[in-house]
Amino acid sequence: MAQLLLIDALNLIRRIYAVDCEQSGLTDEQIIQSCYQRVKNATRKLLKTSQASHAIAVFDGDKSWRYHLYAQYKATRKPMPQQLKDNLEIVARGFTEQNVKAYFPVQDEADDILATLAYKASNHGVASTIVSTDKGFLPLIGEHINVYDYFKQQVISSDDVKSKFSLDKNQLHDFWGLMGDKTNDIPGVKGVGKKTAVDVLSQFSSVENALNSPSLHGTIRKKIETDIDNFILSKALVALRTDIEVGFTLKELRL
Repeated sequence: MAQLLLIDALNLIRRIYAVDCEQSGLTDEQIIQSCYQRVKNATRKLLKTSQASHAIAVFDGDKSWRYHLYAQYKATRKPMPQQLKDNLEIVARGFTEQNVKAYFPVQDEADDILATLAYKASNHGVASTIVSTDKGFLPLIGEHINVYDYFKQQVISSDDVKSKFSLDKNQLHDFWGLMGDKTNDIPGVKGVGKKTAVDVLSQFSSVENALNSPSLHGTIRKKIETDIDNFILSKALVALRTDIEVGFTLKELRL
């Protein structure tokens, strides 16, 4: 039975690199070498844990469609440290030396490519494991798609999502559409925070249902209706695409 391992490359690398930077007395070169070795070890462990038959590590391309849709997207996010950026190909050998394809798209974000691969595999009954701490993957969790947090050594289940957000995974796009996502500079609806968003979705299950219901509180209705464009925009920005043209087949990812 095929098992597809999908690694969110920079999500893994940047966390490992941050830990290496905290080690005192290391030169820049030693930090890069340590990061490369630890990425290689992590990849070896992940291949073993997931019992993968196919695998890929996907990096981020430059300025995806989200930047064109919304100019402020990730505007305040810290850029990748220059030293890491300049040595990314050395660190990426941590994947390729374990026979895992390292894929550098031109424009697309890793999240959309990984979501596309997981979705396509799922449609063919192939199980995949997405390795990332990025919450954007959580709505994809299903019969054939797992999300794995390497740093907690934990598969995240639908129940974990429910206990963390007090909502079903299928409601997360509406949730982030309402409250926004500060880490990516996604605006959400002005004046709607986490508590209100959870209350609305717990009661009405979706924003559409809430707006169609006469029992939605007047103040909340006004906030959503006034800022409906930002809700629609934010919901579009947080949803991962599953239709990216990747230009290679599952066969080419075989280990």
